[in-house]
Amino acid sequence: MSPRPAGSRPTLSLVAETAGTSVPTVSKVLRGGTDVSAETRAKVMEAVREVGYTRRGGAKIEAPGDEGGLRNLLDLVVTHFEGSWANLVIAGVGREAAAAGLDVVLTLADPDSDWVSRLLRRRALGAIGVLVDPTSRQFNALSAAGVPMVLIDPMSTPPSGAASIGVANWNGGRIAAEHLLSLGHQRLGVVAGHARHLYSRARVDGFRAAAETASAGGATVSVAYGDWNRGRAAAATQTLLEKDPGITAVFACADSMAVGVYDTLRARGLRVPEDVSVIGFDDLPEADWVSPRLTTVRQPSTELGAEAVKLLRELTRGEDEGVRRPARMELATELVVRSSTGPAAKGAARRR
Repeated sequence: MSPRPAGSRPTLSLVAETAGTSVPTVSKVLRGGTDVSAETRAKVMEAVREVGYTRRGGAKIEAPGDEGGLRNLLDLVVTHFEGSWANLVIAGVGREAAAAGLDVVLTLADPDSDWVSRLLRRRALGAIGVLVDPTSRQFNALSAAGVPMVLIDPMSTPPSGAASIGVANWNGGRIAAEHLLSLGHQRLGVVAGHARHLYSRARVDGFRAAAETASAGGATVSVAYGDWNRGRAAAATQTLLEKDPGITAVFACADSMAVGVYDTLRARGLRVPEDVSVIGFDDLPEADWVSPRLTTVRQPSTELGAEAVKLLRELTRGEDEGVRRPARMELATELVVRSSTGPAAKGAARRR
């Protein structure tokens, strides 16, 4: 491979030379073309990664005969459509996109599907990922093709420079713990989501930090994992109470899992909040429907979707307008007190 002059930008020619193919083939791969073998596609994307190729200023590679420029589309990439939280985020994206004169294409990112190539074949403004965990190779493909992407609360640490927007998860965990401690609770349980997910870890870490600081180490925190699922959260609550029957308050890292916590407490004959207080995270519509109404940490779900669209539009302006590209934006969380939390029962008996 010919050495690249110092300070010069990698070119399509350099990618083609590194991959052992032609410039038209590289261009075809970066447009998501289907008439390229999997082996060639892999070689091109590895060469893109190796030389660090990206399109200047977010400019997209033109498809042959396409003179229309960028369409008024943005891709919303999701792993599923079900659930109140996803619906609220999608609504925020849709409303902000419509206000900006953009249409939204929903793309389902099945684990075994080549959703990146589908994005490259469309001439969209860019992409927003919700509950999506792209690999480095997928990020490289989008970047090389000049497709900006904004992740909403990424599950794992994104590559350096990737744009993301989320909420103050650590602070949300902290205010949940401080609320329970202020009510006199010292034996605390946490039903976390998934140990691998950044936002789950942040909520648990914030909760632990507040418990350790405010109580000078006098509070105990037990953690079990509910995998963002009502049934698994119910099983996790059972595990917590078997480990420590004296727990008087449970923090569920999602409102959907708080419903599972309710299920187990009722099955064990425990009252909410008289015997065990419960606090959730999200402030979904379900929090106001369950009985007793759920105290929770509100995250601005609809606003997340809207702000992601605004951030994506900033990324598309990029170098041309001198816009600084933020790597991470966070929206505030706040406590919403309802009926599911109350003072710790004095001299709470150990329960079986």
